[in-house]
Amino acid sequence: MPYNLDSATPGSELAARIHRFQAHLQRLGVDGALILQNSDLFYFADTVQQCHLYIPAEGEALLMAHRHAERARHESGIEEVASIASPREVPHLLRERGCFPRARLGLELDVLPAVRYLALCRLFEATEIVDVSHAIRLTRMVKSPYEMARTGRAARLADELAARVPGLLREGMTEIELAGRLEAEARRMGHQGIVRMRLWGSEIFYGHLMAGPAAAVPSYLSSPTGGMGPGRAVAQGAGFRPIGRHEPILVDYAFGYQGYLADHTRIYSLGELPEDLLQAHAAMLDLHDSLKREAVPGQTAGQLYERAFSLAAEAGYSENFMGVSGARVAFVGHGVGIELDEYPFLARGQDTVLEENMVVALEPKLVFPGRGVVGIENTHVVTAEGLKQLTCSTEKVVVAD
Repeated sequence: MPYNLDSATPGSELAARIHRFQAHLQRLGVDGALILQNSDLFYFADTVQQCHLYIPAEGEALLMAHRHAERARHESGIEEVASIASPREVPHLLRERGCFPRARLGLELDVLPAVRYLALCRLFEATEIVDVSHAIRLTRMVKSPYEMARTGRAARLADELAARVPGLLREGMTEIELAGRLEAEARRMGHQGIVRMRLWGSEIFYGHLMAGPAAAVPSYLSSPTGGMGPGRAVAQGAGFRPIGRHEPILVDYAFGYQGYLADHTRIYSLGELPEDLLQAHAAMLDLHDSLKREAVPGQTAGQLYERAFSLAAEAGYSENFMGVSGARVAFVGHGVGIELDEYPFLARGQDTVLEENMVVALEPKLVFPGRGVVGIENTHVVTAEGLKQLTCSTEKVVVAD
């Protein structure tokens, strides 16, 4: 079977990631960690085949592949790859190589299903199990030049996709029809289809495409926008409502390219929007630009959120900023990478200090019940001068007639 290695992550990149994570393990006093979740496997081993990746606090990693081992061996830059028929073989393989964790074994307890956790507890009955999910997310928080190049490519494709919306938009078409046409374009452009999220119960299909009052309907997702969706089983995003004239059409899509995401929101309309909505949108562009200048290394994520809320209040939009009372989210931005909800969260009370080469999506939005949503979202890199914007398509309301 042929394997495409054109998009392989360099071995030196994987080694640097593992080395940074090992420093966290040493600080935590953890002997080693078993990585099982797809996003983390992709980050550390460049494969999402069914594997157990053992990363010791010191020394070389071992990838134990179940399904499909041959493909994992071709895809991964991990030098030592072993085939296993069952996870029950994992302790034996580690013992054989002299790297059986003597005391403390780290697991991704934020995402690991309870049944897998209990099975691993039985396999490692003499070992203390500890959570290393925070350490993994800290390791992934600051991006390498290689990762930023991948994200930059995703951002350019997000811009190209945004430019195609007016040509697809027709009066009377439903939200879900426009979404389907746009998603077909995205796939032709190389979108990976899957948009991964880490928070339990969070799921999204490309993103949110909604118009008028439907965009202001809240949902279970941790997002300022919700939408009716196609039914109760999904209950978010595009629905079957026809798109009307003179109402804001929100397209908030994440473009996934070779594992990395760029998050991006633009507003469109059929015919001009009412003047008050245009003014509200302009206020969010001003807020966005202010935060870009202020988001420098050394600022905390919580300070930036408080500044955003203060600016929204000064502009007269405190009641509508990032949702309305009872459905408001307490953030104005979030990290982006392999997952859509990475560290740091620009959220109330967060003491994470910004560092250069973090990648963050900044998304100031206003929600007006019964009318719709306006605002902006862009993906940026933190630099010494503030946020360097990666998604650069026009930010004004794009009118299609």
